[in-house]
Amino acid sequence: MQEDILINWSPQETRVAVVENGVLQELHVERTLERGLVGNVYLGKVARVLPGMQSAFIDIGLERAAFLHVADVWHAPVEGETISAARNAATQIPIEKQVFEGQSLMVQVIKDPIGTKGARLSTQISIAGRMLVFLPQDEHLGVSQKIPPEQRDELRRRLQTLVGEQGGGFILRTNGEDATDQELADDIAYLRKAWARVREAATKLPVTSLLHQDLSLLQRVLRDLTTEFTQFIKVDSLEQFAVLKAFGHEFMPAAAQKLVHYKGERPIFDLYAIDEEIAKALGRRVDLKSGGYLIVDQTEALTTVDVNTGAYVGARNFDDTIFKTNLEATHAIARQLRLRNLGGIIIVDFIDMAPEEHREAVLAEIRKQLARDRVKTMCGGFSQLGLVEMTRKRTRESLAHMLCEPCPLCQGKGIVKTARSVAYDIFREILREARQFNPKEFRVVASPKVIELFLDEESQHLAGLSEFIGKPVSLQSESAMGQEQYDVVLL
Repeated sequence: MQEDILINWSPQETRVAVVENGVLQELHVERTLERGLVGNVYLGKVARVLPGMQSAFIDIGLERAAFLHVADVWHAPVEGETISAARNAATQIPIEKQVFEGQSLMVQVIKDPIGTKGARLSTQISIAGRMLVFLPQDEHLGVSQKIPPEQRDELRRRLQTLVGEQGGGFILRTNGEDATDQELADDIAYLRKAWARVREAATKLPVTSLLHQDLSLLQRVLRDLTTEFTQFIKVDSLEQFAVLKAFGHEFMPAAAQKLVHYKGERPIFDLYAIDEEIAKALGRRVDLKSGGYLIVDQTEALTTVDVNTGAYVGARNFDDTIFKTNLEATHAIARQLRLRNLGGIIIVDFIDMAPEEHREAVLAEIRKQLARDRVKTMCGGFSQLGLVEMTRKRTRESLAHMLCEPCPLCQGKGIVKTARSVAYDIFREILREARQFNPKEFRVVASPKVIELFLDEESQHLAGLSEFIGKPVSLQSESAMGQEQYDVVLL
């Protein structure tokens, strides 16, 4: 397996494509304006202490002062004391006895500014890695509650061995459940080095300075996406190539050696027709090489994938045709889950297969394909209805949610009323208004298609309605209106 990573950078947006054997497998997008502040560490200055609210306002260099509540002032637990007990004890100490105006304070953003409210802060610093979260002010070793209880003790023992005598608190994240000791050790080394940089910056930089920022998408490419199979990481910006090279040399030397500055005249994403693949990934239908196809529907609660044979008739008999289509579909489904970044519950409706060995082979193949996913994915067997249920961990917004928004005309339904249905709605609205009011005239303002229907096929019904209510009805076409939109104006 050969893998290349292509990075298309612009001041407003960074796009990263993971290409495997010439085929797009993953797409990651980060927009500058949409990148939040959560996780950023600042050297703040206490601007005001408010005993009545048991809080303080901290200047961290933003437009509005940030907010620190007494419950978010960190106190390390004493020996034998739990974290929650230490936190409860800290809230018993008035905030005016813990911080004072003009004090320099290292703080971390735990909630972005919203509207007129400033960011919310905590004095407990945590630095997130790929598989671990580092708590430098603590000695606690924890494991995500989402990991099965029977595995937690063993993982905690492994973590204790790797952390050694250097101390510090660590929490193992869900995606570190299957990590090797080497991967965990690399993450620990990276996090310790990042914390050392924060501490050094705090002694050199003035107050209100940014000390640490969660990694950008560019940097996460080296930390999270680069594997032993990655041949090259091609960057189309010389400036970002230099920044990434420096970051890689300090934290991930092996990954940094794979960096290449792309100097070609063609846009980097044109090398593998990435933009065309993105356009396809936003559609419902996914065509298979054999002539079959998938229909992918993303809803609020779950995602459904329907497999169809389409035009494929290449096998010797009908059972073989179905089997080969379903086998090919397993590869396409696994790829679409990665490419669209679909998370949560996923239901796959394979074409019904009579032979049990065919069902087992398809199930084994889809599990094999899903095992290559960076994101934790679990797959069940065939249900009584012939459906395969699986779950995929939500790591970020899906591609469709990131790049698209609901249609303003259909409000995300995917369908709109026919022009005739809207015309009949307007008839009922005119009757309703005529019973309550006595205008000189009714004017209908609607889309061109609806108005055209009134002037043609529904003209006789419109004339009959006008005669029934005893008022003239005039028509006005408005091209800016959607098909379901209309106004009945009383003149």
